[in-house]
Amino acid sequence: MRYAAGLAVHLVSGTVSGYTKIRYGGLYMKKMVFLVVSAFAAVLYLAACSSTPEVTRVDSDTQIDLSGYWNDTDVRIVCESLIRESLASPRVARFERENGRLPVIIVGSFRNQSDEHIDTSILQKRMETAILNSGKAEFVASSNERGELRDERTEQQSWSSEETAKALANETGADFMLIGSVKTIVDRAGKTATRTYFVYAELIDIESNRKLWIGENSEIKKVIKRPPARM
Repeated sequence: MRYAAGLAVHLVSGTVSGYTKIRYGGLYMKKMVFLVVSAFAAVLYLAACSSTPEVTRVDSDTQIDLSGYWNDTDVRIVCESLIRESLASPRVARFERENGRLPVIIVGSFRNQSDEHIDTSILQKRMETAILNSGKAEFVASSNERGELRDERTEQQSWSSEETAKALANETGADFMLIGSVKTIVDRAGKTATRTYFVYAELIDIESNRKLWIGENSEIKKVIKRPPARM
């Protein structure tokens, strides 16, 4: 009887001990999982904070070169040069003297013939704005703009009053067309490259196809050094 009672006590004691180990082992695992999840969440939070962009406002004429490609500084330098040359053209001034009126210009295409993406419409608009505001020439709507205007005039024939509807086939014909292009020469050796930009603008007589003025700007030349790859 004593032996049986002792064995029973031993078994009960062992069962309780095992249950205690399992219980505390389970709590330990839960605590470890909680710590791992918390650490992972903290890493994600720090990563999100570190990826927030830092924005600094600067003057519009500040020269900033990040990639070495065409940027707003290049647009400003090129346009200032070409606009200055076009306004000083003696042939354009002679047109006003001979005809008693300002020349009328339409903007044609400015083609990007470089090896990178360049929005040439910015060049077009800057030149058009400067020449028009100078008072030395007038502009008519470009081919891209005319369609919308013609649609409006057509609509007015049906829906506007007779006094305010604008007449059809009464557009001002342009005397000259302003066209241009952007080209690049790239020279590379290892991690170093030079990029030279050639920007052209031309003013062409629409009736005779004579070129009254050609402007060239090749002031933009950049040396770009790429850092060596890290091992």
